[in-house]
Amino acid sequence: MGQIEVEIIVSNALDRERQLAGEIALNDIRSERIREVLVATGATMLCLPADVIARLGVPVERQVHVETATGFATARLFRQVRLEVAGRHGIFECLESPLGALPLLGAVPMEMLGIEPELRTRSIRLLAEGPERSYLRL
Repeated sequence: MGQIEVEIIVSNALDRERQLAGEIALNDIRSERIREVLVATGATMLCLPADVIARLGVPVERQVHVETATGFATARLFRQVRLEVAGRHGIFECLESPLGALPLLGAVPMEMLGIEPELRTRSIRLLAEGPERSYLRL
């Protein structure tokens, strides 16, 4: 069926808060547009290469055990990453992947943002978020 790739914008959520408080300028928010991000329903979280995380300057949360395609490993978990996909955004934790690895958009951020993969068209679909129908539930 092929891969689905999307464009995302990631930024340092703490920088955004500092900008809203008037402490830094808008152009001082560390942010990056990534054009080729693999939609990976087998991955749990947002996964970004180490160099992207370093440029964002987000804080490390802790070391975690992860399951990869090649077995078990450890990875660093970072917090306060603002993720924007197709106009929807939220603040998420992310796992650090090795340099040169393709960024992954996992199942949790997709579900939280109301995004589903559309395999036939190799694109994503935004779930309803309107007044009469919404993917958000109480």
